[in-house]
Amino acid sequence: MFPLRTLLFTPADDPRKGEKAFTAGADAVILDLEDAVAEARKERARQQIRQTLSVPRPVPVFVRINGPSSPHILHDLQAVVGLPVEGLMLAKAESGEEIRRVDWLLSLLEQQHQLPVGKVKLIPFVESARGITRAGEIAAAPRVSCLAFGGNDYTMDIGVPYSREGDELSFARNQLVVASRAAGIAPPLDTVNPDFRDISFLVEDARRARKLGFQGKLVIHPAQVAPVNEVFTPGAEEIAWAEKVVEAFARAQAAGSGVIQVEGKMVELPIVRRAEQLLAAASRLGK
Repeated sequence: MFPLRTLLFTPADDPRKGEKAFTAGADAVILDLEDAVAEARKERARQQIRQTLSVPRPVPVFVRINGPSSPHILHDLQAVVGLPVEGLMLAKAESGEEIRRVDWLLSLLEQQHQLPVGKVKLIPFVESARGITRAGEIAAAPRVSCLAFGGNDYTMDIGVPYSREGDELSFARNQLVVASRAAGIAPPLDTVNPDFRDISFLVEDARRARKLGFQGKLVIHPAQVAPVNEVFTPGAEEIAWAEKVVEAFARAQAAGSGVIQVEGKMVELPIVRRAEQLLAAASRLGK
């Protein structure tokens, strides 16, 4: 899977912002049909997506569609099936049954367009207490490639502010990471940070998410792209440590030993596997 450190939102009905988004350096762009588009402009946004994707784009494109209970869901799916998108981000997912209903609709539309059934992948947004408690069934539902955390909606749902410390998000974040691993899908994507002017807050937030096991973070402004990319890119020291671990373990195995010490620390197989994962991620990023 290609790296997904940063996914930049842009309103689907604003071609000027869309063109800027494709040159911002994000790993992917999300054309948003949900919160960023007013009710009266939903159809215009769908038409604009067709125009936006009528030419090749330099980065993968996702489309965030309205939630399973929204009156817009069918129109959104009809508008985007068959377009060159990497996948669909499904807003306000709260159960596995909702994902299965969307899967059924997508299957019908794929057959209609003579596409392979199951071709269109889903990234459900989990952004409520109900969704977090059902993260496991959502992660295991058909077509789901990874989960995305909607932290702003989640904090509103549980009645607390989005704080700099992030304590109110810890349980939900952990739930998404564990549910993703248990379902055998890619690690989740972390929530947008609401204050795009405070880069230090953003960096703290991104570091916290990476430490918990997220693969990347959703962003809402081009100024957020580079700082988040840096946080989710393995650094030179991390890579050097991982190379030492892998090389030392290979030598130990050749000598018939399964436990080694690297820089004064005991290293066993789980740590070696983590080092291998880090090196694989760095390789995908050209590091």
